Formats: sequence, structure tokens, C-alpha cells
Amino acid sequence: MCCTHMRVAERNFQPRPSKMTLSLAFFIFLLAVNVPAADGGKVLVFPHDGSHWVNMKVLVEELHSRGHAVTVIRAADSWYVSETSPHYNTVTVDVEGGGNEEFFRVFVSEVIKIKRNKESLWARLALDMELKGKFFELHKKVCEMVVHMFENKEFMRSLQDAKYELVLTDPANGGGVMLAHYLGLPLVFNARWTVHGEAHFAVAPSPLSYVPLPPSELTDRMTFFERVRNTCFYILRMQLYKQVAGPNYSTLAHRYIGPDVDYFSLFQAADIWLMRVDFVFEFPRPTMPNVVYMGGFQCKPAKPLPQHLEEFVQSSGEHGVIIMSLGTLISELPHDLANEIAASFAKLPQKVIWRHKGDRPAALGNNTLLVDWMPQNDLLGHPKVKLFVSHGGTNGIYEAIYHGVPVVGIPFVFDQADNLCRLRAKGVAKVIDVSELDKKIFNFTIQEVLTEPSYRINMQRLSRLHRDQPMKPLDTALFWIEFVMRHKGAAHLRSESYKLPWYSYHSVDVVLFLLTAALLILLIFVGLVRSCFRLCFKRKIKSD
Repeated sequence: MCCTHMRVAERNFQPRPSKMTLSLAFFIFLLAVNVPAADGGKVLVFPHDGSHWVNMKVLVEELHSRGHAVTVIRAADSWYVSETSPHYNTVTVDVEGGGNEEFFRVFVSEVIKIKRNKESLWARLALDMELKGKFFELHKKVCEMVVHMFENKEFMRSLQDAKYELVLTDPANGGGVMLAHYLGLPLVFNARWTVHGEAHFAVAPSPLSYVPLPPSELTDRMTFFERVRNTCFYILRMQLYKQVAGPNYSTLAHRYIGPDVDYFSLFQAADIWLMRVDFVFEFPRPTMPNVVYMGGFQCKPAKPLPQHLEEFVQSSGEHGVIIMSLGTLISELPHDLANEIAASFAKLPQKVIWRHKGDRPAALGNNTLLVDWMPQNDLLGHPKVKLFVSHGGTNGIYEAIYHGVPVVGIPFVFDQADNLCRLRAKGVAKVIDVSELDKKIFNFTIQEVLTEPSYRINMQRLSRLHRDQPMKPLDTALFWIEFVMRHKGAAHLRSESYKLPWYSYHSVDVVLFLLTAALLILLIFVGLVRSCFRLCFKRKIKSD
């Protein structure tokens, strides 16, 4: 597939290209997007940058392999979405999209520092406010990017002329949502989160009595006070999400979609929600017909390891191997913490493969191999791997479930603690708070998970349940994307409840009406009784 590159320039960008240059660029773009794929359709993708792109890329590549033509819209400062690819065309918009890798890495470092030093609540609140401000700016940048697209009428006309059949997007930002509604195209989500938090809460009934709101770290078996906590957590979080997302997307929706449009109703109007969830991991909860579950869709059988890794793994003998990866944002741990972990690993009979950047820990043992990158899925699928030390990222968790490898979790930020809480509730993981992590606790936790058979037995049971499905999760996802393309939407699966005001959705108006009616009946009854008593009393007086 050819890779198309077109830039949408900022309005004040200098020097301005000539009309002939613009016409030629649009001609090349239109030629690329109008080349028909064999038995395929055209999909417009507006991704969320960062680790979310890892999931979206799996769908994009599978769509390409099935003959569909995919065009991906990316910002000029994208740090995950490649500008060229054999699997998709790209449209690069010359604005910043808010994807700032350095900020998040610095933020994670600050979180680790605050947690380990057990600094005051005020320090944590200040950090939370900083994160809130960053996400506000991220959504603002996304909206600026969308405005630049919408204001370029020639570019928008080219998108309309390309005859795309749907927009595939991650609702962690609202750019793809606005684009789909502006173009009048069916909308499919690759979702775990929306701009208002966990995606189920946007589309499905979510009783707070047994549906914990991430990241509350609660389970579906809550005590009374935990239910109070869950309710309070929900109210505060929803207000926070509205403050972060509302001002930006409301303005955008009112300007380009309609003056009375509620921006979040545009999210709720999506045709299909491809949910990155499997109920071997998630707690049981109500759902909706247009929610399709594809948790673990990125997982696949392990491939042979590179020779140097295979030799290292085989050298472990009967003790086996532990692998450790803390994701892309946690690239470098504080030196003393890295030494505590290294010293703990050095005491183990197992071999260790540790994805670690930065200086080599002084306490590193001969049994530990440091790598900048590892084929995580292939290692987890190797029979000699006994344990996975993870930060609790969703991709790694599902790969561990798929291959049946128990977990020791060290959560740092975002949904990581909540993800690991779910694994702990299933009896397949132990979790260590970074504020308590030292070589003694770390070693004790690893030994417990390695020597207690229940962790591996439970995880292998989850693996069997996860794999025992009528269709592979990726095939299920592609079926529903193609379903929407064939039928130009899936409105028959979508509830219209999102159009109701909150008081109608929760039947507050009905309850008030019934209470009012009951009160009127009661008042009438009381009035009749009083009238009867007065009449009887008057008759008695007359007879006397």
C-alpha cells in the first residue's frame, strides 16, 4: 500500500504554499485514498497517541490484511504513530496534538518520588492538579487540531469525496468523535476509556452498589462504607472529568455540530463500542447490545525467541525465568530503588530478564540480564517463564492472562493499581506499593507467588477461560467493524437513552409525579374524612 503524506497547515503558517502546490498535494491524496482495495472498504482512523496506539495499530494492520484501505490522521508531534507505514496512509496535521512523552515521564518520576518519600497529602494534591491541567491542555490541543481540519474547507471536502465508510477512533480523546459527526459517518470505538473515564459508565447501566468505578481499587463485593466511598468517588470523578474535557469539547460541538448539542451525547451515539475488556479480568456488570468485548485481542501464540535470549532462558535449568517490565513511561527508576530490586533478584535461583534503561544497578547479580526492549508476548509464552513483574498496564496484563503467567505488580499511575486490584481479587497476583518496596519485601512477595501453587493454578484457569471463545477477540472486532461498513451503521443496537435528560433517565420525574399524585389522593382522602366527621358532628349537635 502506498503511503500518502499530506499536511494541513496552520492558518498563520508562513510561507504559504502556492495554489498549484496545494492542488497537487490534494490530487495525490485523493488518488491514494480512492485506490480501491480488493473487496475492501475505506476506514478513517483518528487514534489516541501513546500506548493506546499499540492497540489501535493491531486493528489497523488486520484491516489492511483483509483488503481495507486505512487512512490514519496524526499530529505533527505524534510520538507513537509513524508517518510512513506499509499498512496505512497518513494525513499529518501541522499542529501539536498534545502528545508529550517527556511530560508523562517526568510526571511518573515525581509520583514515584512523592510515594516513596511519603510526602504530604498536599504534595499529592498538587501533583493531581498538575495532571488535571495537563489533560486539560491535551484535550485543548486535540480540539485545536480538529479546528484546523474543519477550517480547511478544501481538505474537509477531500475527506468527504474519499467516501469513507466509517471512522474508527479511541474515545480517550474526542477528535475522532467530532470528525465522524461532522462527516456524517458511522462511528466505531476502540475503547477502554473515554474523556469521562471508564467507557462502560458512558454507555451501560452502572449500579454503584456492585460496579466499582476505576480507579477506586474496589471490587464487586463492597461493604456499606465501600459503597459510600464508591458513590463519593463517582461524584467527584465525574465532576473532574467534566472540568477537564467539557470546556474544550462543548465549544467545538456548539460551533461545528449544533448550538444545542451536548458534546458527550456525541460519544454515546457511537454505533459499536469495541471494548478492550474480558470478563475473566473485569468484574461482571450490566452491558448493552452495541458493546462488543475484545479483551486480549492483541495476544497471540509465542514466536521463537532470538538466539541470545533463548540461550539465556535455557540456562535457567529447572528454576525457570522471571521477566520484569514497567512499560514505556517508567523508563528509569531511581538509583536506590533499582538497586533494591537488583539485590533482591540476585538472591534468587531463577534467571531474570529485566527491561531497564538508565545506569546499570550496582547490586545487579549474574543471574539478571538487562535489556532495552524485550519480546514480551514471546517471553510470556515460553514454558520456562514462571513469573511476570509488571506495572499493571492493560496490554501486559492480558498477555499474562493469555499465557497463564502469575504476576507481581508494582503500580505507579493512572489505572495500573486498579488493574492489579482486579488480578489480586482473582487470586493470580500480589501487589506491592512503591512506598513500601525494598529488597526484603520484594523478595518475600516473589517467593510467595513462585512457591504458592494457587497463583499459577488460578492464572492458568483464567487463561483457559479467556481462550475458550467461539471466535478469537481480534476476529470478533473485525467482524463488527465490517458489519458497520456493510450496513452503514448499527443504530438498531444502540440505545437512545443517552438522549434523555438525567432526571428522565433515572425516572426522577416519574417518582415525583407518583409521589405528588399519592399526596393529592391522601389530601383528598383526609379532606373527605374531615368533612364526614364535621357533618356527623353537626348532626349530633342538632339532634341534641
